[in-house]
Amino acid sequence: MKRWGWLTTGVALALTLVVLAVLGAQEPRPGGSPGEVAAPLPIAPRVSSSPSGPTPSVSPPATSPKWMRRMQPGEKPPQFVLFSFDGAASKAHWDRVMPLAKQVDAHVTGLLSGVYLVPDADASTYAGPGHRAGYSSIGFGGTREEVAARIAYLNDALAAGHEIGTHYNGHYCVGDEPSVGRWSTAEWDRELDQFFEILEKAREQGFRLEPSAVRGGRTPCLEGDWAQAFPSMRGHGLVYDTSHVSLGVSWPAVEDGIWEFPMPEVRVPALGRQVVMMDFNLWYALNGAKDDPGPPGEYTQVVLDTYRSVYLAALNGNRAPMVVGNHFNEWAGGAFSQAVERFMGEVCVREETVCATYTEVIQWMQLQDPVVLEQLRRMPAARN
Repeated sequence: MKRWGWLTTGVALALTLVVLAVLGAQEPRPGGSPGEVAAPLPIAPRVSSSPSGPTPSVSPPATSPKWMRRMQPGEKPPQFVLFSFDGAASKAHWDRVMPLAKQVDAHVTGLLSGVYLVPDADASTYAGPGHRAGYSSIGFGGTREEVAARIAYLNDALAAGHEIGTHYNGHYCVGDEPSVGRWSTAEWDRELDQFFEILEKAREQGFRLEPSAVRGGRTPCLEGDWAQAFPSMRGHGLVYDTSHVSLGVSWPAVEDGIWEFPMPEVRVPALGRQVVMMDFNLWYALNGAKDDPGPPGEYTQVVLDTYRSVYLAALNGNRAPMVVGNHFNEWAGGAFSQAVERFMGEVCVREETVCATYTEVIQWMQLQDPVVLEQLRRMPAARN
């Protein structure tokens, strides 16, 4: 029998919006170690209260698990948990996540930085919008042999049912100008054109990711002028984004023709304040993102307790999909990777819980009565 015994409390502190406005983000290099420090991570605009634009759709699944069905009248939705990893290029972390995911019947989403498929020797083939050719704030993919090995283990992830989306390419955040938050639609078009060009070259080397299977992504540092970015996303066949921030856990809504799966801003019980629930933000809130693991096991426990309390709030509240945003990293002695892996092992085996990809959740939503989905979307956000 699956058991649960977690406690949660919650109260919002307005001061934390100021703190969050000066957060930073790091993108790990493909090997899992931190890359170059990127720019401050601002609070993204709140998800609007009403959907807009046509509802995007994806093809039905080839095979359907038992939960992939239309709900009966009065039935509650599954409690979806979406584990997503920015960068998505570390073999050491895939080697840990994939066996665990198989054990607990989970699928995860890797949001791949395209430059990790570009060998260092070919760096000049990429030029980020407004940046010189051969420059990326997170480097490139290493040797040709390292890129070939990366393609092989990403193919293994695809074969296991995991999803690969986009984290775009050069990872230009505020301070590395022109940053993605300043890009026009034409500049987003250039970035996505290059992502798919990089993908096609990788496919020539055996990568089995179909371009049509890249259905969404997360922008670097959650930045973007959405009025400029969303038309480019739509134009490149993307149907979802997971870069906005919501106060608590909210149901996805259609924003300008894109399904928006917001990152939740939640209360960290041990700190008594609100933080965007992504590993770097949690690290910054704990110790200012210093390279210090802290007391043994403490940071892992703080993050794990946060995940647990947010999960309970959603499970007992609106049942909105819980987005867990992470990187493949060893920050603070690996505290955040340990926390997300422990949480995956605990939560994905629970009754009524489904650990799925973004595409799978969209496929499930397409099966539901639109009136029921609208009722769910209008429920208050789940807050821990």
